[in-house]
Amino acid sequence: MRPLPVLLCRLVEGIMAFFNNNGRYSVFEWFLRSPGIIWRCMRRCCSLIVNALIPIRWRSNYESPEEPETNSEVNFPAISSPKDVEQSRGNGPPKRAAGADYNRDLTPKERQGFDRSVWESEEVVAQLTEDEDESEEEGGEFHVDSSDEFYCDYDSTWETEDQEPRCSGTRRPAAGHYKFSRFENAAKDMQNYRHDYPSLSKMWNESDDQPNLKFQLGLMRSVPDDAFIKDFHNEWYRAYNRLESEHSYIQWLFPLQEPGVNYQARTLTKDEIKDICQSSLALENLLESYKLMLDFYGIELLNEQTGKLTRALNWKARFNNLNSHTHNNLRITRILKCLGTLGYPHYQAPLVHFFLEETLVNRELPQMKDSVLSYFVFAVLDKRERRRLIKFAYLNYDRKDEFVWCPKKIQMMWSRESVSLQKTYL
Repeated sequence: MRPLPVLLCRLVEGIMAFFNNNGRYSVFEWFLRSPGIIWRCMRRCCSLIVNALIPIRWRSNYESPEEPETNSEVNFPAISSPKDVEQSRGNGPPKRAAGADYNRDLTPKERQGFDRSVWESEEVVAQLTEDEDESEEEGGEFHVDSSDEFYCDYDSTWETEDQEPRCSGTRRPAAGHYKFSRFENAAKDMQNYRHDYPSLSKMWNESDDQPNLKFQLGLMRSVPDDAFIKDFHNEWYRAYNRLESEHSYIQWLFPLQEPGVNYQARTLTKDEIKDICQSSLALENLLESYKLMLDFYGIELLNEQTGKLTRALNWKARFNNLNSHTHNNLRITRILKCLGTLGYPHYQAPLVHFFLEETLVNRELPQMKDSVLSYFVFAVLDKRERRRLIKFAYLNYDRKDEFVWCPKKIQMMWSRESVSLQKTYL
């Protein structure tokens, strides 16, 4: 006795032979190859019959209280109370109340609550206005609370001249924000620089031979490049490949009180700082070194008195190099620190403003944006200039909800000021 599968195969072969002999094999083949089409047709027919015969009761509850229908032509304020402000900082947009319908009139009780929210919001704005006025009158104090979401323990930008940053001691909502964490790490380094390296070892900052002073005066060659400072100014000018590939010269041209990657270069001492700032020749050579690097970055110094800058003729090619070789961000940070230490602090703000404009407004240097905001800005020693630069950055930053480089209270103040100016010009 033959097994069942063999019998079924024989049966199918016999049917196929019958249809083939009678010229109907193509119909039988289509039937075997298209069971999915027949199944989908049957499901569609059954669903139509079910929908026609069975009453659908859930349609009456389609507009659930969790998703109220709103009028798209009506614009509602995104934040209407300080509570909503706080909620929008850490937990996203304010949640709608269950059963809310913005197309109907408010009840007297709801109207009272709404008026109270508006009054509280106006109270906050009044406080911000008062703080802003006081900050101008008192020489720059903004009364920023240490519990502010973006208050940085290592940034004294918003404190008075004789006031130090206050350690909050509590974990704020932005403490886990990766941008704010990166900013805090950078702020430690920049605060150490702005306060003239208070933890610097006295032994580390002593040197009898004063190699940095001698190099700036043209009396000593750099190591390991074996070049005088004038050799860099003359022979390395517009030698872009050399300036890009070599890394040992930058510590000699722009010395600091902190070490760099060239272990053969010496750190700057207090005595050297004093002597360089009193030497017109050393200051002139430092200015030429600054021009050398500006040209390398595609920038031209327009005014030696104010430090005003503009794009050089070859700025496109040089900007491409900046975007593709981000280690230059470290070099620019060193240059900014050196300018502030060795007699050119008024050059800091123009250089930072130039990079802010190219990154945030013209968007030509996207790979530099984080370094400009976290390092360049906070290398500026003049606190008023630093505040102006941060304000410029905030007003030109696309995603203001992601701006972490100043306290939220200051951001709200600037936003209110910006809205007031827009209403004035309308």
